[in-house]
Formats: sequence, structure tokens, C-alpha cells
Amino acid sequence: MFKENTPTLYTERLVLRKFTEKDVDDMFLLYSDEEVNEFLPWFPMKTKYEVEKYLFNSIMPFYQKDVAYSYAIAQKSDDKVIGYVHINDIGESNDIGYALRKEFWRQGIVSEACFAILERLRQVKLPFVTATHDIKNPHSGDVMKKIGMTYRYSYQEQWQPKDILVTFRTYQIDLCGVCDTYMGYKKKYPNFIEKLD
Repeated sequence: MFKENTPTLYTERLVLRKFTEKDVDDMFLLYSDEEVNEFLPWFPMKTKYEVEKYLFNSIMPFYQKDVAYSYAIAQKSDDKVIGYVHINDIGESNDIGYALRKEFWRQGIVSEACFAILERLRQVKLPFVTATHDIKNPHSGDVMKKIGMTYRYSYQEQWQPKDILVTFRTYQIDLCGVCDTYMGYKKKYPNFIEKLD
């Protein structure tokens, strides 16, 4: 596989770049917000130390991989981080995930960031990208549709560490030709629900 590790990307309003140690304060505003974290797997973080530990133990090691896409969404105007977009499980599900501070919701920021990343992934010929969202969080699904993803199927997962049963809707976009629907979630989770739509 090619080697590429989170190349910096620019859009009209945003800089998409690697996280640095300078981003702890900005990310605390996101990771500590209960409303923002309602549909994320972890509980809101209570201290900046927790955020720092997460960045250094979970995100920074990601940048040691040959291929990684873990982006801080920063404003072009001041380089302040207001969210993130990452691609997990490269070579398998190629799952895209994102979060944004709530004062920036409903402004098209996540879709702007995702469009730029998807274009980069087309250039490097990643065949497809998937995404999932909690069925109780349709706004996340709206982003998926806006960036050209289509609904494929739903499944249930006992989400950790919150230990709650979540019904996820799975979306996919094919970037290089037509691909089969990624069925890894069906194999992984026995409580599979056939296509709802």
C-alpha cells in the first residue's frame, strides 16, 4: 500500500491538519461538552489532563502509521481547532468519523472538511469509505448524504464504554468505480438488521 500520513489540506474556511500538543485547550471545549459527546462512544472528559492524555496516547501514535488520516479541523482565520475528521480501519471499512463544537453546528463545516478529504482519497485511489451514525442522531446522517454517501443497512452494537445498545445506520460512498457494500459490520455484530429503506 502507498504511504501517506495526514497531509495538510485547505478549504475555503478551514485548515485540515495533524493535531499538536497546542490543541489541548481547543479540544477540551469539544471533549468536555455533554451535548457534543452524546453520540460519541466515550463519556465527556472532565479535565484538560484527560484530553492531553487522549491526544498523546490515542491520536499521536496514529501518526506513526504508514497510512493515516486523522485531521484536526482548524479555522483558517486563527488556526483554532473546532473539531475533527478521521478515517479508521484503512484497508477494511475505511470508516469516516467526525465531531464539531456545537457553536459551529449547522454551518456546513463538517461537510466542507469531508469533501476535501474524500477528494484526497480519490486521488490516492482508496476504493470506498463507510460511515455509521446512531439512528437517534439523524443530523449526522444528513452530513453523510450531503457528501454523497448512500444508506446500505443497519445493525446493532453494544457500544462501549457507555455500555448502551445502539442501532447504527451504515452509509458508503464509492470513490473509484463501483464497489460491493462493505459487510464487515454484519460479520462482526450478530444483531444484524436487514436494510430498512
